[in-house]
Amino acid sequence: MWAASCLASCCAACACDACRTVVSGISRRSARIAYCGLFALSLVVSWILREVAAPLMEKLPWINHFHKTPDREWFETDAVLRVSLGNFLFFTILSVSMVGVKNQRDPRDAVHHGGWMMKIICWFILVILMFFVPNEIISFYESASKFGAGLFLLVQVVLLLDFVHGWNDKWVGYDEQFWYVALLVVSLVCYLATFGFSGLLFHWFTPSGQDCGLNTFFIVMTLTLVLLFAIVALHPVVGGSILPASVISLYCMYLCYSGLASEPRDYECNGLHKHSKAISTGTLTLGLLTTVLSVVYSAVRAGSSTTLLSPPSSPRAGAGKPLLPMDKADEHEEKEKNKPVSYSYAFFHIIFSLASMYSAMLLTGWSTSVGESGKLVDVGWPSVWVRIITGWATAGLYIWSLVAPILFPEREF
Repeated sequence: MWAASCLASCCAACACDACRTVVSGISRRSARIAYCGLFALSLVVSWILREVAAPLMEKLPWINHFHKTPDREWFETDAVLRVSLGNFLFFTILSVSMVGVKNQRDPRDAVHHGGWMMKIICWFILVILMFFVPNEIISFYESASKFGAGLFLLVQVVLLLDFVHGWNDKWVGYDEQFWYVALLVVSLVCYLATFGFSGLLFHWFTPSGQDCGLNTFFIVMTLTLVLLFAIVALHPVVGGSILPASVISLYCMYLCYSGLASEPRDYECNGLHKHSKAISTGTLTLGLLTTVLSVVYSAVRAGSSTTLLSPPSSPRAGAGKPLLPMDKADEHEEKEKNKPVSYSYAFFHIIFSLASMYSAMLLTGWSTSVGESGKLVDVGWPSVWVRIITGWATAGLYIWSLVAPILFPEREF
């Protein structure tokens, strides 16, 4: 017994030392990766608790205080929402505390990049505390998450539009034949993939002998938007490029597929029902990966926004200038401290907050029934319409990005 106790103590000490080593190794450059890792950990915890925590939660009187015990699916959804709420509060608190950070001299810059052991402990405590809050708060957060998740999807669309326009401008800016050929090849590949994908959608989601008018409408509407993108982009007045149109077309077709794949498994027009679990898990994994990548790109793009940073002509610039000259080492250190932050910390963390809401909706099928035996995710008509409407919103924003400079020539877009 004594030997086992010593062995357990040694293992615990080694684990703590390993955690301290990892935490202390997080530098300024890797802080964003660390936040993404913490966010990914919250997704893993949500997924695990969704599968295993229901029997325990049924025994908690402040959660299961109903006259009739709800189905297992209710507790699975509740577990995901509670972890998501803890994650949301953690990043929201960080976002509020980071409002107004302009340069690295601000003490909050050190808080953003350091103190990882304390931040991990606070995150863990917040998640645990959420399992003690009343069901009414979780119900309110569930309703708010649908709105927050919609905002996150809108952010994804805006970021994609920003990315494809930047990609096109960069290649055109080289003004070399090689890059023009590369632009044309990529565009053709995207269009071939788009139309090939549409053929698969007709095959999978409009089976013969079934009245699948709604699915046919979704696919035909997406194809119509694809053609509209090309017509508007290549119109002489617009003078757009085919690369953004092709990439947005492929993305809209993917959203159409994602929406159709989320249809209930007992719906006769869903040809993927025989592989329901595999499709659902693949959709989830891709959705969560997209979430993490969007968060990283959001932070990078925030750094290019001059409205979020103090301009060089700000009266506060140089306010801390020393009266006496310093040696070169001190001068270098002072310059490092006075460097403006490379991105908006507050914006970075608020994107994580919205992503927490989105991931909760993804794991719970937008808080509807999670499917057969609670094993399916992102399935149900709410998921279908969210994806389809997101595709239409993407189309509207892309067309607006093309015509807005013409309608309002005096404004910069």
